[in-house]
Amino acid sequence: MYTLYSMQRSGNSYKVRLALAQLAIPYRKVEIDILQGESRTPEFLAMNPSGHVPLLEVEPGRYLAESNAILWYVAGGTTLAPDDRIERAQAMQWMFFEQHSLEPNIGAAYFWLNLIKGGRDLQTHALEDWMEQGYAALGVMEKHLSVHSFFVGKRYSIADIALYAYSHLAHLCDFDLAVFPATRAWLARIAAEPGHVPIDWQPEAALA
Repeated sequence: MYTLYSMQRSGNSYKVRLALAQLAIPYRKVEIDILQGESRTPEFLAMNPSGHVPLLEVEPGRYLAESNAILWYVAGGTTLAPDDRIERAQAMQWMFFEQHSLEPNIGAAYFWLNLIKGGRDLQTHALEDWMEQGYAALGVMEKHLSVHSFFVGKRYSIADIALYAYSHLAHLCDFDLAVFPATRAWLARIAAEPGHVPIDWQPEAALA
């Protein structure tokens, strides 16, 4: 059984929990609070020198880091991972976009405005850039979604999971999604997918 080192409020960690839930893959979850330095202990750094979550132990002593890499691993061979050559490349394209355009802006704004006490005051100048670049990323998504139901092909995939994780939290960190109707419709479609679980869902509670 997999062991997932995850932080409940982390969008990157949520990606993996969502995929595992939708694929009905059992796993053991270990909560890591990065705000308390739990990802910086010698024990954790021995497993993942970058000190980041999520981290998946795929078998005893073998670990896989980076949320999107973990998505490809757990979804391989399933309908969530495209097997067509061009669609695989398109999925990677959107997952790279998520990590360099969406997560560094909307993800950072979410972290500082929702998880850090006084974060807004600490990041006043950075917030302006996050908002500008975050809106630009949402604009790219909106243009694609205005003519497509999903990000790759005609069905839900790990590319959608990767982009959903932080975009569905955007309204919590000052982003106004009213101007992105196609994106809002896509968010609703993702939430309606079979097996969908919200970010605050606990696997233990579901099993109980």
